Amino acid sequence: MAGYGTDAGFEAWLEDNGYELPSGSLDAAVLRNRGSGYIDGVYVPRFSGTPTGGFAQALQWPRTGAEAYGVEIGDTVIPDAVVRASYHAAYAEAVTPGSLSVSYTPGTAKVLTEVKGIKWTVVGDASAEGSMVVRLSSVEGLLAPFLSPVGGYPAVLVV
Repeated sequence: MAGYGTDAGFEAWLEDNGYELPSGSLDAAVLRNRGSGYIDGVYVPRFSGTPTGGFAQALQWPRTGAEAYGVEIGDTVIPDAVVRASYHAAYAEAVTPGSLSVSYTPGTAKVLTEVKGIKWTVVGDASAEGSMVVRLSSVEGLLAPFLSPVGGYPAVLVV
């Protein structure tokens, strides 16, 4: 499976942003594939529309019925922001290999709640679904126009 964009596009993006791949990093195609897998794996529940090619489509874009800013995106279009977001993720993977594939077993979590008589309340639940997912702010910003809340927008009933 090829990732979003092209190797040449990824290399141009790196240069335009003043980044260099670390010595010995994986090649551009592998990094793009990992970056694209991250985008699709983390954000697919929030993308509008459905894959144009159905369930057999390798990547989540292009999509039918997708929109951004209230404007429909063509069913053959892969938005440039999605490609650039995958490049950001690919670069993060190059800098810290394996960082996009965090795994966690909730039953192994240990929380310290008292030290020398001082107690505090633990806020949050690290075992909640999605709590251990890597979030890259640059990716979140690029994808924001294409995302909707998981489960859709709240409905209002007027009587």
